[in-house]
Amino acid sequence: MRENRTKPLTLERRTMTLAEMNQLSREAFVEAVGWVFEHSPWIALQAWESRPWDSLKALHRAMVRCVQEAPKEAQLALIRAHPDLGSRARMAPASVSEQKGAGLDALSPEEFQHIQALNQAYTAQFGFPFILAVRGKTKADVLRAMEQRLQNHPELEFQTALEEIYKIAYFRLADLLDKA
Repeated sequence: MRENRTKPLTLERRTMTLAEMNQLSREAFVEAVGWVFEHSPWIALQAWESRPWDSLKALHRAMVRCVQEAPKEAQLALIRAHPDLGSRARMAPASVSEQKGAGLDALSPEEFQHIQALNQAYTAQFGFPFILAVRGKTKADVLRAMEQRLQNHPELEFQTALEEIYKIAYFRLADLLDKA
């Protein structure tokens, strides 16, 4: 195993192979991937039990299953652990990078005001922040999605938020794992 694999990872995360990940102790695994689901290391803690994984998809499915089997209160806490899109509040390093990739770090004052109004309306309506896997999306895509999803029924939006979280987690795991 490469040096410093078990230390909490930063934006300069070193990748590891799936074989290396399968060999991590429970504690080292939680340190290595506990951040993948925003501020919710309990998912990694539970997923560790399903080792070994034979693929990135298998690891991701194991983690998603932990969320799906969790009580609704835990799922809601997971959703609420995410920052508002376009927010200038403190965010986890992965969220900062992802939002920057969508241009949400470079909003004009008008765009910032508009996205904040949408965030407030969304949170008031649904009781949790708007979640969107922003990788590959533009500011316009994000704004359009926010406006459209404000029309959703609360239960549909709850499930949509979880599906978006699963996408975010998959991207994060793929970035962490060596493709070799």
